Amino acid sequence: QVQLVESGGGLVLAGGSLRLSCAASGRTFSSYAMGWFRQAPEKERVFVGAIDWSGGYTTYADSVKGRFTISRDNAKNTVYLQMNSLKPEDTAVYYCAAATVITPIPKFWAYWGQGTQVTVSS
Repeated sequence: QVQLVESGGGLVLAGGSLRLSCAASGRTFSSYAMGWFRQAPEKERVFVGAIDWSGGYTTYADSVKGRFTISRDNAKNTVYLQMNSLKPEDTAVYYCAAATVITPIPKFWAYWGQGTQVTVSS
């Protein structure tokens, strides 16, 4: 069992940066791949990116590639999403998730946080 708690969301101007954190409980954190998803109002939850258990592999959606970076610290049971050059279309609730394999399909991720709001104003 893994419990996830996101933090770091907020309001930022376009072009600005935010770093989201996702703290996990449980001794098995380091055995899970970790992903970030986002959901804008009245839209489906979509894949942002993910990192494997070791931190040696990351993958990103085309919409955020080159602007967002995912990292993890297994000693702190935490995964991060560094978001740079933010755009108004990045506005959404951001969720972290844990799974045994990386997939862009939300239903295959076993554990989810409660989400944190990111709002980018123009």
